[in-house]
Amino acid sequence: MKLNFSLLFIAFNLLLGFSQNIDMYLGTFTDGDSEGIYKLQFDTIQGTISNTKLIAKAESPSFLAFSPDRNFLYATCRESNGIISAFKIKSNDTLELLNSVDSHGGSPCHVAVNNLGTKLVVSNYGGGTIALYDINKDGSLTEALQVFKQSTDEQASHAHSAQFIDNNLFVADLGRNSVFKYQQSDIGDGYKLKTESIVSMQPKAGPRHFTVTKDHKFFYIINELNSTVTVAKHTNKGFKLVEHISTLDDDFKGESYCADIHLSPDEQFLYGSNRGENSIVVFKRHHATGKLKKIQNISIEGDWPRNFTIDPTGNFLLVGNRRTNNISIFSINKRTGKLKFSNSFNAPSPVCLLF
Repeated sequence: MKLNFSLLFIAFNLLLGFSQNIDMYLGTFTDGDSEGIYKLQFDTIQGTISNTKLIAKAESPSFLAFSPDRNFLYATCRESNGIISAFKIKSNDTLELLNSVDSHGGSPCHVAVNNLGTKLVVSNYGGGTIALYDINKDGSLTEALQVFKQSTDEQASHAHSAQFIDNNLFVADLGRNSVFKYQQSDIGDGYKLKTESIVSMQPKAGPRHFTVTKDHKFFYIINELNSTVTVAKHTNKGFKLVEHISTLDDDFKGESYCADIHLSPDEQFLYGSNRGENSIVVFKRHHATGKLKKIQNISIEGDWPRNFTIDPTGNFLLVGNRRTNNISIFSINKRTGKLKFSNSFNAPSPVCLLF
């Protein structure tokens, strides 16, 4: 018995030694119990969350982004119609507000920073505008350098996300049913519209978010309104449409609206969230052609999965379920790409998860 107890004690201590807790930041809607931005601890060995702490009070900080050096955090907030807030990440588990600037459009829903940490772009769902900012050396934001108004007399823009890729800026616009390409101007450091849409979208598709392979060759666009993924290939002559593919299970007949999309770290698999079917769809990706094969639709064990993320180890996928106030955690089979539900953690109105 003494020997067995000793072995158990050693094994327990080894397990503790190999456990690793890392920080995860949570953006929320504050129309319920949430008060702003939270910091949590994620155990990358056990796949569990602990230590929820409110680190900044803010009005519906619904999307978050780090600076490249991770010294600063930026949040879209619905205060005063729409603002972007810049925070310094402090060593004592708090955020120091540096400044807030007008987002130049209602309901800002996405923010991104370029690889140099010198520019920031915000997408405004209300009004459909895209606003571009310089980032000062202290992490604070300038007033907007450029504001792009994408609405036309025939179509109201609803900009949903934007990303800096190389010297270009790509914008997913649900209202205009397009993914726009803005090119860096030859004069100054601003951007100008290069193309109205990189590929032809299906009618009423509603581009929301997109992810890109590391070589920037393939774009995967998730469409909110018709629950599809559009695959586009970047060639020397522009973009070529590869395919449109449904995100829903073949047997699902109800209403559903896509939200988020991510590639696995090895880019062999693609994941997307379905609000309504309340699932994560898993695709196997063909490396050469970029085409997708649907291999799984798994329940998110909650309601209305808005944003999800893959932890830095690539072993777990975490889903924020807005309406059921929980984060569902799934283990990832790296060989097959398929998910298995692990556990759930209560969190107030989770809408953005950021490692």
